[in-house]
Amino acid sequence: MLETRNLRKQFGDFVAVDDVTFSLPEQGSLAIVGESGSGKTTTARMIAGLETPSGGHVLVAGERRRAGRPRSRERRARGRQIQMVFQDPYSSLDRRQRVGDAVAEAAALHRHLPAERLRARVAELLDMVGLDDRQARSLPRALSGGQRQRVAIARALAAEPRVLILDEAIAALDVSIQAQILALLTRIRADTGTALLFITHDLGAVRHISDDVLVMQAGRVVEHGPVATVLGRPQDPYTQRLIASIPKPGWTPRRRADRALD
Repeated sequence: MLETRNLRKQFGDFVAVDDVTFSLPEQGSLAIVGESGSGKTTTARMIAGLETPSGGHVLVAGERRRAGRPRSRERRARGRQIQMVFQDPYSSLDRRQRVGDAVAEAAALHRHLPAERLRARVAELLDMVGLDDRQARSLPRALSGGQRQRVAIARALAAEPRVLILDEAIAALDVSIQAQILALLTRIRADTGTALLFITHDLGAVRHISDDVLVMQAGRVVEHGPVATVLGRPQDPYTQRLIASIPKPGWTPRRRADRALD
């Protein structure tokens, strides 16, 4: 469904992404992991068309993405292929627009529907992410962080994309809400067949959402394979350090601080 070949991004003399090659099968789920500055978000932004690659290229459904600024019609077509959900849903939503209207606007942009069918489609999308009529009539500020992220996901799904990119989409949420969003994404993937590209630094979440994982360090891929293999038997020292940093049961901030003082 999605393929990158020798993808590269350079900002002046700084190479943010260098020679990144991978593929995401139809209805698949791939996590790209790494610390801040590893290049994972820049890679995602190039795939979504928000950054222009300095080298290499992106293919969607076997078709190579044309370089340069896309025309309006081409931009809409791309939106029906790939959508992106960001870390902070509040900043990506219009604070003056009610939730139902935001989802309706996205649905109308990609599908020409009569008013009655559009209302039904909005209700269907909100129900898919666990939101009701009361929340549809609300402004973003009246919702919790988890609810706002559900709105962002519903709005992205309005385009019926083949690929959904989630850029640290659970990072700002409480642990219990993270689990709910992960379960939601797993269900959406099963119900719609949408492939997921999950950008995260949280290796614990990767086990619950992805089939394969790609590990990036300093803009380059250092390890890539099935989740069970990479996380269970990591080969690269960087991957081993990332896995070693995952908090273990009973590992509290107090115990971490105590250990730092030892």
